[in-house]
Amino acid sequence: MTENISQKQQLQDSSFEDYEEKPYSSEETFEEEEEVEVPFAEEQFEKYVISIRRVAKVLKGGKRLSFSAAVVVGNKAGMVGYAIGKAREVPSAIDKAARKAMKNLIQVKIVDETIPHAVVGKFGATKVLLKPAKKGRGVIAGLTLRAIMDAAGVGNVVTKIIGSTNPINVAQAAIEALKQLRTEEEIKSLRTSQ
Repeated sequence: MTENISQKQQLQDSSFEDYEEKPYSSEETFEEEEEVEVPFAEEQFEKYVISIRRVAKVLKGGKRLSFSAAVVVGNKAGMVGYAIGKAREVPSAIDKAARKAMKNLIQVKIVDETIPHAVVGKFGATKVLLKPAKKGRGVIAGLTLRAIMDAAGVGNVVTKIIGSTNPINVAQAAIEALKQLRTEEEIKSLRTSQ
């Protein structure tokens, strides 16, 4: 009888040695994400947050909330990009959008700190008019367009939004307008090649 009790006690002692304390489901440990090293080229780009919205997906258990961020990135030297990122938290939504925007960069033609000619960009119900301005005039624009022009490095420009002023549509229309810009040399070469 005493042998049985001592064997049981040995079994219990050995089972406690092998036992690892595991956290409850609500106390799960999350591994910290490693910081991705940013190449030198990406460090010189500035990011401008133009819109943050709380969005909800309705499920049978209730609403699942997340955040949508629209971000413009630019190096203030003619390169600009725009994208939207969605995530459960605001900082990660902004980071996602910035990474996407870095992949959608466009080259903006700048002559004497302004754009070479007037141009109209359209997206949805939004039209954006961009006109060149004399040196010293500055950026005459609303919040969204100012962020895009600053990111691109355009110092003097007059802008006008016609139609919807939704920041996402305004940003898309502005990017479309900037894609249409041509310098005098490019236009001459196009005319001579025809």
